[in-house]
Amino acid sequence: MKVFKTLATVLAVGAMALTASTAVFAQDKGQIGIAMPTQSSLRWISDGNELKAALEAKGYTIDLQYAEDDIPNQLAQIENMVTKGVKALVIASIDGTTLSAVLQQAADAGIKVIAYDRLIRDTPNVDYYTTFDNFQVGVLQANSILKGLGYPEKQGPFNIELFGGSPDDNNAFFFYDGAMSVLQPLIDSGVLVVKSGQMGMDTVGTLRWDGAVAQARMDNILSANYSDGSRVDAVLAPYDGLSRGIISSLRGIGYGTADQPWPIISGQDAEAPSVKAIIAGEQYSTVYKDTRELARVTGDLVDTVLSGGTPEGLDTTTYNNGVKVVPSILLTPYEVDKSNYQELVVDSGYIKAEDLQ
Repeated sequence: MKVFKTLATVLAVGAMALTASTAVFAQDKGQIGIAMPTQSSLRWISDGNELKAALEAKGYTIDLQYAEDDIPNQLAQIENMVTKGVKALVIASIDGTTLSAVLQQAADAGIKVIAYDRLIRDTPNVDYYTTFDNFQVGVLQANSILKGLGYPEKQGPFNIELFGGSPDDNNAFFFYDGAMSVLQPLIDSGVLVVKSGQMGMDTVGTLRWDGAVAQARMDNILSANYSDGSRVDAVLAPYDGLSRGIISSLRGIGYGTADQPWPIISGQDAEAPSVKAIIAGEQYSTVYKDTRELARVTGDLVDTVLSGGTPEGLDTTTYNNGVKVVPSILLTPYEVDKSNYQELVVDSGYIKAEDLQ
C-alpha cells in the first residue's frame, strides 16, 4: 500500500512540475535582440545588463550582443538576430548610417526597431528612439565649465580647448551644439579664448569616443600652443573616457600641482573612475544619465508596442534621421560635481560607495 501511495505522490509531483513548466513556457513572449556597441565602456556594459534584466522581467528571452566597435561585426550580429526571428531589435549603433540594408530586412520580417541612445540615420525602418535630452547635456557641460571658472564674477579671459564626440554618432553633434550655444557668445566676446583655434565637429570630433585619441590630440595642442608658459583654464570634454585621456595628457606636463592647478574639465556618463577623479579634484564635472531609467522606459516601450498598445508621451519633432522624424522618449540628464555626487549617484544606488574608494 505504501508503494502505491509513494507512486501516486511521485506522479502528483511530476504533474505539478509539468504544469509549472508549461506555465513558465506560456509566459515566454518571444525573443528580443539587443545590439550594443562595445564592452570597453563601463556605460554600455551597464546598459546591456539593465536592458536585458528589464525585458526578461516582462517575459522575453534576450539575445544580447556586443560588437566591440566593429561595424561589420555589429551588422552580422543584427543580421543573425533577424534570421532567428526576434520580435524586436534594440540597437545602440556604432555607426548610425550603416544599417539601412539590414533594417530593411527587419522591416520585411515585421520586426520592430528601437534606436537606443544613438539615433539610426538614413532609413525609414526605425520605429522609436529612446535617449536623453542630448542638447541639454551639452548645455549642462558648458554651464558647469563657466561655474568652475567662476564666471561671471571672474571675467577672464580664459583659455579653453574643445573636444567633440565621435562624428559617426548623431548624439555627438547635439552635445557639441548644446555646449556651443552657451560657449560661442563668450568666445565671440573674448571671455573665452580657443588658443589652438580648433573648433567645429569636423576638427574636434574624436572617432569612436577613444580616450587614447583624445590624449594624443591634447598632447599636440599643448606642445603647439602652450609651450610659451600660458595655461589651459578649461576643456570641454563630452564623455568621461575622453576626460580621463585629457587628464593624462595634462598630468604629463605638470598639471595637478599647487603651481599648475587642474583646468576645469567636463565629462559625461558618471563613470566610477571619473567620479573618483571629481572627488580628487582632477575632473570638475560629469553629466549623469540614469541608464537604469533608460532601460526601464525602453523595456516598457518594447512591451507596449509588441502587446499592441500605443506609446504615450513621445517627442515627435526633435529627431529627424534624414528620412523621417523618429518618435522619441527623452529623459532628463543632470550635472554632477563634487558638491552633489553623493546624492545623485551614490545615494541613488547608481554607483556603490565602495567603488569610489
